[in-house]
Amino acid sequence: MNASTDPAIFDLRPGTLPLLISMPHVGTHIPAGILATMTEVARHVDDCDWHLERLYAFAARRGAALLVPSHARYVIDLNRPPDNANLYPGQDTTGLAPVDTFDKAPLYHPGGAPTEAEVARRVALYWRPYHDALARTLAELKARHGAVLLWEAHSIRSQVPRFFEGQLPDFNFGTADGASAAAGMAEALAERVGRDGAYTAVANGRFKGGYITRQYGRPDEGIHAVQLELSQRTYMQETRPYAYDEALATRVEAVLDAVLDVALAQI
Repeated sequence: MNASTDPAIFDLRPGTLPLLISMPHVGTHIPAGILATMTEVARHVDDCDWHLERLYAFAARRGAALLVPSHARYVIDLNRPPDNANLYPGQDTTGLAPVDTFDKAPLYHPGGAPTEAEVARRVALYWRPYHDALARTLAELKARHGAVLLWEAHSIRSQVPRFFEGQLPDFNFGTADGASAAAGMAEALAERVGRDGAYTAVANGRFKGGYITRQYGRPDEGIHAVQLELSQRTYMQETRPYAYDEALATRVEAVLDAVLDVALAQI
């Protein structure tokens, strides 16, 4: 597959609410030229935030704008800073152009890892357009509504020893320790999840928000950014073939709907 037949970099779906849902890790496409340098494990895109478009379809029906990339995080990680700085100093993380999976399986054949020039090319081709669209859409929604909520939608396996011990809480809200959204928003969201007793939740725990949350969240200027790292066990099968579980998803959707209401009421 050559560049002319690759999918669009992202799909931006407009909405009517002061709400933009960004899903930087849902993409699964890897261009043929890059894939040729990669190991077989890369083809499985195991570290994808699976099915979030389907899970958040209710929010789109409500009027949320959605920003959905097509390319896999193995190509370029849209939620990492362009200088590849570690967002969690002292902790193990994957980088701007990951070279291994969450389970530390190599993504590239020996000698095939991207050079600095190749990473810069991917930033220009895939990373920059996504962020330009993100910034532009936030500015438009803020101008229209006076304030806007940026909801960073993520998901991850409930157990990934590389990043955390034991089992992850079901809902992991991050606001950069309160810097990216209204005071107390993450705690209010976690409290709302816990009220029903069906799921566990934490505010600014292991996941405090990645680059997008930290870069764009400016509550003093009316832009509130929240990252939700949702445990995949709440809505899907966590092993290949990563099947969507309609019964589980229907239950968790109702809670997602409620927490979005809480967040929107605070902007």
